[in-house]
Amino acid sequence: MQGFESLVPLILIFAIMYFLLIRPQQKKLKDHQAMVDALRRGDQIITQGGIVGKVTKVKDEKEVEVEIAAGVNVRVVKSTIATVVSKTEPAKS
Repeated sequence: MQGFESLVPLILIFAIMYFLLIRPQQKKLKDHQAMVDALRRGDQIITQGGIVGKVTKVKDEKEVEVEIAAGVNVRVVKSTIATVVSKTEPAKS
C-alpha cells in the first residue's frame, strides 16, 4: 500500500498537466490544420511573418500563391499561415 500512495500525487500531476497543457495544444493544432485545409482562392490571410495578402491559387497540399501587392505574387507554405482574415463565399452551383 505504501508504494501506491506515493504514486497518487504523480498521477494527479500528470492528469492536471494533460488537461491544462497537452489537450488544449492538440485542439489548437487540429483547429489550425482545419483552417489551412479550408483555404481557397480569394481568402485574405496573414502569415506568421506578418505579411497580409490574398490567396490567388492553391498550388498543392503544402503551398499557396498569395498576392501581397498589385502584380506581386509569392508562394507561401500553408503551415506558416497564421490567420484567415476573411473567407470567400463558395461558388454557387
